[in-house]
Amino acid sequence: MNHTHVSSIALSLLVACSGNGNDPVVETPVTPDTTTQTAAVPTLTWTVVLQGLAEPWDIAVAPDGAMFYTEKCRGLSVRRADGSVVRLFGTAGAALVAPDLVCVGQSGVHGVALDPQFASNRTVYVYMLSSASTPRTNRVVRLVVDAGYTQASGRTDIVTDIPFKDQGNGVGGAGAHSGGRLRFGPDGLLYVTTGDNHNPTLPQHPTRLGGKVLRLTSAGLPAPGNAPPAGFDARIFTYGHRNVQGVAFRPGSGQPYVAEHGPNHSDEVTALVNGGNAGWDPQQRPSLSCPDGYCGYAGNATTMPMTDVGRFPNAMRPAWTNNGASQGMGPAEFVRGAQWGAWNGRLAVGIMAAPRLVLLQLDSAGAARAVVQAPLPNVRVRALTLAPDGSLYVATGTGEIWRVVASVTP
Repeated sequence: MNHTHVSSIALSLLVACSGNGNDPVVETPVTPDTTTQTAAVPTLTWTVVLQGLAEPWDIAVAPDGAMFYTEKCRGLSVRRADGSVVRLFGTAGAALVAPDLVCVGQSGVHGVALDPQFASNRTVYVYMLSSASTPRTNRVVRLVVDAGYTQASGRTDIVTDIPFKDQGNGVGGAGAHSGGRLRFGPDGLLYVTTGDNHNPTLPQHPTRLGGKVLRLTSAGLPAPGNAPPAGFDARIFTYGHRNVQGVAFRPGSGQPYVAEHGPNHSDEVTALVNGGNAGWDPQQRPSLSCPDGYCGYAGNATTMPMTDVGRFPNAMRPAWTNNGASQGMGPAEFVRGAQWGAWNGRLAVGIMAAPRLVLLQLDSAGAARAVVQAPLPNVRVRALTLAPDGSLYVATGTGEIWRVVASVTP
C-alpha cells in the first residue's frame, strides 16, 4: 500500500478530505497569552501511507524511517522504507506467532515503542493482552527484529501482571479501560500507561498496577528514582488514574505529560510528578448510585471529579481540561522543529468522539495558555507519533495511517 492521497492546506488538518472546507481552526486563549509569537502558522501536507488496517492502535518510527504499527486484534507490523509491509508478531501469518494473544472489547495489542538504542540492539516493546496466565493480564513484551525487518524473535515478557477486566459488570463489558501506551522518555526509561478496568479500587491500590503510569528499565524493573508512597509497588511512577492513553515528553525539560480519557464530564492533560496521585477514586460515594460499586459514571464534576482534590488535596492538577465534557481524549505528542512554525513545541492531543486535534501552548509553569482546535473528518485519532524527521504520523479509527508534514513559508 503506497501513498494514496495528498492534500496541502493551511491551518486546518484534513479539512480538504472532510468535504467541509469551511471548518475553521480556532485559537482559543485559555488565559491571557503573554508569549510573543513571531513565527508563522504552518501549512500541513498530509499523505495516507496505509489504509484498510484493522483497528490500528499505535505507531513507532525507526531512525531509518521504517514505521512499526499495531493493530488491536492482529499484532505488530512494520512498513519498510520501500513501502512493503511485514507482519512481525501476533496472530497466524505473523513471522512470530503469539498463541496467547487475545482481543476482547477495548483490549488486545496496544502500544509499541522502540528502544532508545534500537539502531544497534533492534529491540521493540509491545503492550498486549495475554491468556498465558489465569486470570488473563495485560503484558509488556520485548522483541528483537532483524536488520531486514522480516523476523521477530527473543520474546521476553518483562511485565506480566497489569490487570485486565476479564468479566463484564454493571458499567460495561470485558476488556474495558486497559490503558496501553508505551513510550521511552528522554531519561531512557520506559513509561507504561494502564487503566482502571472499571474496578473501583484499582486506581488508588498500592500494589496492583491498574490505573497507574509505570516507569521501568528496559528489563521491566523499577526505574531508579521512582518515588511512590511507602508500601506501593516500586514500578509505579504515578497512580490514581482512570484510563491514560497518551504520554509525551516536553522538549527541553523532558517533563512527562499524560492525556487521560475521562468520564462523562472531563478529559484531562496533566504534567506528571514522581510519586504523584492523579486523584481518580471511583469508589465509596454514598450519595451516588454506583453499579457494582464503580462510581465513575454516576456523578458529575462535583460529586465524582476526575481529580478529587477533596479526598486528595495534594493531587496533581490538570494543565488543561476538555471544556467540561469528555470527548474521548486519546493520544498525545509534542510537535517540534522549525517546520512547525508557531506550533513548534505545542502538545498535540487527539480527541476521538468529537474528531479533532487539540494543540496546547504551554507556559513556563506547564499550564495551557492557548489552544488550537484543528477539525478533522469523522475519524477517531488513535495514535500520534513524531518521526525523526519531524513529520507526524496519525492512526485513525477508519483503518488508515497518515503522515503529516508541516512547513512554513519564509
